Amino acid sequence: MAQTEAPPVVAPATPSDRTSFTALLWQGGTLLALVVLVILFGALQPDAFLSFGNVRNILAQIAILAIIASAQTVVMVVGDFDLSVGVTATLAGATAAALMIDGWSIPLAIVAALVVGTLVGVVNGILVAYMNLSAFVATLATLTSVGGLAFIVTDGTTLFGMPESFEVIGQGRPLGLPLPIFFAVIVCVVVWLVLKFTTIGRRWYAVGGSAEVARLSGVNVRLARFLAFTVAGFVSAIGGIILVSRLASASATSANNYMLLAVAAVFLGMTVLRSGAANVGGTLVGVGIIGVMSNGLNIVGVSAYFQQVFTGLIIIAAVTLSALKSRSH
Repeated sequence: MAQTEAPPVVAPATPSDRTSFTALLWQGGTLLALVVLVILFGALQPDAFLSFGNVRNILAQIAILAIIASAQTVVMVVGDFDLSVGVTATLAGATAAALMIDGWSIPLAIVAALVVGTLVGVVNGILVAYMNLSAFVATLATLTSVGGLAFIVTDGTTLFGMPESFEVIGQGRPLGLPLPIFFAVIVCVVVWLVLKFTTIGRRWYAVGGSAEVARLSGVNVRLARFLAFTVAGFVSAIGGIILVSRLASASATSANNYMLLAVAAVFLGMTVLRSGAANVGGTLVGVGIIGVMSNGLNIVGVSAYFQQVFTGLIIIAAVTLSALKSRSH
């Protein structure tokens, strides 16, 4: 009897093979939210919001946040949390200002400020990685102590009188754009390259995925976490120095508010990837959302108090979405 050829076996379609509007919306919802905000505020106040001057203002406002948020991104990649990035930026900026007022040269004052920020990161890394303290508790303690140091450095006053050449760092406008934007791009690109293409970056992601699996794979988990906090302190100091230069002054609370905004930006960015992991590209999208929302609300006349409410709601929504994505993959 002639054998009949069996029909080819067709593998059933899997969820990953299907592309639906809902899936695209779920994956790109954060970026879509940024586009919607731009369209909304552009429609409400087209002349004010969409002007070149205002776009330049938005970029200048988010440049410092992008730097500090990139510092928070590094820590959150390894699955930790740093409440002290804002006060670290404040202390570094205040240190640079105080030293320059006392007669130090600009390069030496900047180096000293970077060292101060790095030391804060080192302390955080030791407390979390080697003393096994909760990152939340350790950095909360650091936040309090470093905040006190900032008041000591500034003597509770606002510092003025820095060299005009130092102010160029935060106020210069090459090509018509604020110089802090260029610094932010450089910092974010460097952090992205480190996370994406270096051994330590891959180890950070491995630790963030599962510290135990990473340890069994030969990764020095303690050292990886220590280095993440150290880098975060250094990068935060860069943001603080640029902020002081932009404001031409330094106070004991200059950059403190950036911590919550950085957290919101990173959590928003974590919703961009399916894995729900922290990433620089997503963080920049989150920074853009916060900057556009803040600027747009100011233009339409919404109170700063309500803006704080919106920021809190954004954090809640971002954390919820990130958690849902992590559970679904």
